[in-house]
Amino acid sequence: MDGQSRFPRQRTSSGDAYRSGTAQGPVNGTGTGTGVGVGMGTGTGTGTTLPGAPAPGCALHRRLHLTLDPADLVAVGAVRHRLRTALSHWGVPELSDTAELLTSELVTNALLHTAKGAVFDAVLGSDSRLRVEVQDGTSRLPGRRRDPEAEYATSGRGLLLVEALADSWGVQLLGDGKVTWFELALP
Repeated sequence: MDGQSRFPRQRTSSGDAYRSGTAQGPVNGTGTGTGVGVGMGTGTGTGTTLPGAPAPGCALHRRLHLTLDPADLVAVGAVRHRLRTALSHWGVPELSDTAELLTSELVTNALLHTAKGAVFDAVLGSDSRLRVEVQDGTSRLPGRRRDPEAEYATSGRGLLLVEALADSWGVQLLGDGKVTWFELALP
């Protein structure tokens, strides 16, 4: 993301996040973890629980939590598969195609541009609104390419897709990195 400018975003009152549309705050506000960990259900740690188990504090929330190793681009396909499976279990398979595409972009960016791995969270709220967050270990904000040849580049359009397809999206800076998120509502 060196040599790139930020997407225009609204600053929050705290000045540490950029957002587009409405937001409900981060799902996972703690530091990143590394290693292989996959969970579907409740809790903030890794591990496996029953698919679609209620999240703490709200019996209607559903959560998928994954921890990804640094530079493990093979994991992007596994994240997509787990997300599709979770959305099917949660009764909203119509969100799968868009959610998978946007998730691939955020996870790939996190794994390509950081050396610390990533943490993936997807939560389906009681209003059937899906929020996906990818936390990584760099505070460098994502942005568009500024070079004149960008329209012919084979990469660098991921955030344009997120901006075009998500109902809302943004970036929140943390002390040890950032969370890039998007939200999708049922059509």
